[in-house]
Amino acid sequence: MLSLAPDVVLIGGGIMSAHLGAMLKRLDPRLSIEVYEAASEPARESSDGWNNAGTGHAGLCELNYTPPPAVAGAPVDVSKAVEIFARFEQSRQYWSYAVAHGLAPRPTEFIRAVPHLSFVRGAEQVAFLRARHAALAAHPFFRSMEFTAERDVLRRWAPLLVEGRGGEPVAATKVDAGTDVNFGELSRQLLGWLGTQEGCRVCTGHRVTRLRRGAAGWELAVRDLATGEPRSLCARFVFIGAGGGTIPLLQAAGLSVAQGLAAFPIAGQWLVCENPEVVARHFGKVYGPPPRDSGALGGPHLDVRHLHGKRVLLFGPFATWTTKFLHHTGRVTDLPASIRAGNLATLLRTGVKNRVLVRFLVQQAMQSMDARLHALREFYPEARAADWRLVDAGIRVQALKKADAGRLSFGTEVVTAPDRTLAALLGASPGASVSANIALQVIQTCFPEKLREPAGHARMKEMIPTFDTDLGQPVAAADYTRRSAQIDDLLQLNVRATGNEG
Repeated sequence: MLSLAPDVVLIGGGIMSAHLGAMLKRLDPRLSIEVYEAASEPARESSDGWNNAGTGHAGLCELNYTPPPAVAGAPVDVSKAVEIFARFEQSRQYWSYAVAHGLAPRPTEFIRAVPHLSFVRGAEQVAFLRARHAALAAHPFFRSMEFTAERDVLRRWAPLLVEGRGGEPVAATKVDAGTDVNFGELSRQLLGWLGTQEGCRVCTGHRVTRLRRGAAGWELAVRDLATGEPRSLCARFVFIGAGGGTIPLLQAAGLSVAQGLAAFPIAGQWLVCENPEVVARHFGKVYGPPPRDSGALGGPHLDVRHLHGKRVLLFGPFATWTTKFLHHTGRVTDLPASIRAGNLATLLRTGVKNRVLVRFLVQQAMQSMDARLHALREFYPEARAADWRLVDAGIRVQALKKADAGRLSFGTEVVTAPDRTLAALLGASPGASVSANIALQVIQTCFPEKLREPAGHARMKEMIPTFDTDLGQPVAAADYTRRSAQIDDLLQLNVRATGNEG
């Protein structure tokens, strides 16, 4: 069956397509937009609430954004944390706009105020955290951050961290203005709105099986997974935000960026506690230092989550082995099928140059339940095995580029076709948290003419007021901080500012 040619096709029904689709439609209401998602409902993969930490990544607690200085006594470099904070603020601006204009009308279902804490053990780590706090607190974004090395204060902040602990030095920082975000629910609200707009539709249970350049644009073959019915369509612009399914589609599109591009999937697991007595005593997201040899995968964290109307605790994540690129709709043949003559050398070179990380991932995958509980007890010494169960989380597919010569580059990256008619997202954290900024990058690169139009520029300023402002500059950051209270009001965060809601 031949479909009418839409202006825009978004492949993948997760957080990235949800943001880009809704943002484009508000920027230019004349656009026709179609979304194709292989799962039976949107946001079932990495965007789903159970498949990620739900942390609103703003550099408040993530120690991997502020690595210890190479020279003892040197100041801690906080530039990455400032950058992440500014990008997350663009997401908060867009979300408040979405609430105010009916795109995502139920904020309490996708965002809550939850304190963000960094927690360390040992004299060396305590000294580092003190220096990190001093460097961050000098910037307007982080002036509300508190530091303590006192057990009594830490007991008030996070009692589970202190009870049963020995006499080792410990310290923590805390910011009450952190957030817990259900990116799956946010995606479903945005896509629900998009699907009701003229010229737009969201098709679940549909897999894009072919993508190639044609004379009039990008030609796609789509299969209805329930009926097997094929559909062909042509689009002027395609965005691939399909998580682990992005790399095979990039390879099929024949773009130069895909030459030598390989992929390596890393699955995740959580320890989950649903015991109400334990859950009610932990109020924040507590991040620790990344384990040695883990690269930039991030550190373990003990988080309160609000999922489907229920409070739970998650601890992890733990890496495990898989050959699938997607949790629900992937196949065990995904990794073998992605290996070709052109990218085998990339895969092997990366493995050789990152032997320590590969060893760490193997050790993670082979951990026993007792070993996982031991890691938990470094945060929560009195954790009982009976209160925790192991669940599968999302799958992170690490893109390995030939040009990187074996170096791993974590984070998120937008790649585009030379003629800017196709864009794709590679990478993972802090992806979902900065999804509005990523959508903005795509628009600035691929639809610049819409921002040059006075009406388009005004619409984008309404959606993201700082889209053309450098919030990394202290003067701009200070001015923005003074004016940001309205966002908290629209997202209904003020009523839970302490995070101690019981």
